[in-house]
Amino acid sequence: MVAGVVETGSGSALRRAALLATLTLGTMSYVMSVMVANVSLPQMQGSLSATQDQIALVVTFNLVATAIATPMGGWLVARFGRRRVVLFGLGGFIATSFLCGTATTLVELIIYRVIQGAIGAPIVPVAQAISLDAYPRHQHGMVTAVYGLGVTSGPIIGSTLGGLLSDLYGWRYVFYLLLPFGALAFLGAWLFVADKGKPPGTRLDWTGFLALSLCVGSLQLMLDRGERLGWFEATGIVLAACTSLLGGYLFLVHAITAERPFLNLRLLSDRNYALGMAIALLFGMVNFTPMVLLPTLLQGLRGYPDDVVGYLLAARGGGTFIGFLINIVIRNMDPRMTLFFGFALQGVAGWEMATFDINLTTFDVAWTSGLQGLGVGLVWVPLTVLTFATLEPRYLPEGTAVFHLLRNVGSSVHISLSVALVLWGAKENYAEFVRFVTPLNELTAFGWSMGGWRLDSLTSMASLGNELQRQAAMIGYVNAFFFYAGTAFVAVPLIFMMRFRRS
Repeated sequence: MVAGVVETGSGSALRRAALLATLTLGTMSYVMSVMVANVSLPQMQGSLSATQDQIALVVTFNLVATAIATPMGGWLVARFGRRRVVLFGLGGFIATSFLCGTATTLVELIIYRVIQGAIGAPIVPVAQAISLDAYPRHQHGMVTAVYGLGVTSGPIIGSTLGGLLSDLYGWRYVFYLLLPFGALAFLGAWLFVADKGKPPGTRLDWTGFLALSLCVGSLQLMLDRGERLGWFEATGIVLAACTSLLGGYLFLVHAITAERPFLNLRLLSDRNYALGMAIALLFGMVNFTPMVLLPTLLQGLRGYPDDVVGYLLAARGGGTFIGFLINIVIRNMDPRMTLFFGFALQGVAGWEMATFDINLTTFDVAWTSGLQGLGVGLVWVPLTVLTFATLEPRYLPEGTAVFHLLRNVGSSVHISLSVALVLWGAKENYAEFVRFVTPLNELTAFGWSMGGWRLDSLTSMASLGNELQRQAAMIGYVNAFFFYAGTAFVAVPLIFMMRFRRS
């Protein structure tokens, strides 16, 4: 079959199905790149001699690069055609995934992850736009559900196989795992993705793009390093904050005054779209955060091996898979209700995670992760349908780009804040604990009060110090999970402000 040939009848239906399968596989491969990195974060941390906030950069900077480059999808399609954009994105994704596996330092890995996110970023919005464009509007709900159903397989495959490979061969193989999936998607794109003419307007607003990059990049750097450096007591953090504010100011002013800005803020005049953007930001915040927190919690405080962590994270993917299946079954239900239940379940899951203690079990993690994944699966389809229900078709490529930008920015910002909350909680609570471990505390004279530890033994005191650090860190994680639950519940009031009319 030659790309670009227009077919009719049953052949056209088969071609659409093959196209949807190809685009789903390509997006699934890209989603896997986030999940497989999460599974091996603690192993990468030890191998690369990084702190917890430093190793989180492997995830957050990838998301930031994705967020900044995502809106370029529309311009790239207009400039080079959607076929070239998809093929270049998949090819670059394959190459950078291999480079990630060869990294020998943290700086190298972060650089490769930034390039991986930037090159692969247009795949998601362009693939979604092509999928929706290939089917009539009344089938968009079905297409979104099928597309999402395939994409949710990525976290399951990435978590299970990634955890197993990491445990057997090391963290580098979680990136090599992406290569066969990316190669198969590239082959499918070569066969089935065709150009449909270039939309008008091939100029990229470089002023808006650079201002947005400056704003988001500086903000992320500030959030990632703020807790470790003492926030605004550090000159670098103050400089990053000022740079972010300057970039944000320039971006907003330019977007309002420019004739054809990088991001068209006039789209926000559509009520459903504006509310959808706010909910997409919150959805991004609650999407990946547990996947970054749980591996370091399970391995650092409980000593779980990579493969077990992978299986537990796969429970989240399994829940998401079930959520998409439910969406297909109840596709005639008011999407606002499905959206409500999705965010409510994520909030409940976060609240239950906040009840964890240092003796948490695999069952505790599995069922709460599955519940969180179920909420994610329930949210994706109705959020997409409601957000774009009233948007004019000609704005669809640009609209999906902004949608994914806010979702990725939400993920990176919330992950950074959550990690900072863990570090702050661990530091503050450890300082509070050690005040009571002193000969001046009369209770230490009684053996039962010390739980077997002795103040006159260096070995015993070192062991006690390690236990206090574990307990303090656990409180930090509990605080982060409460923050996660609150973020999910914030979205609920916005849902019923959206309008929905059955066609």
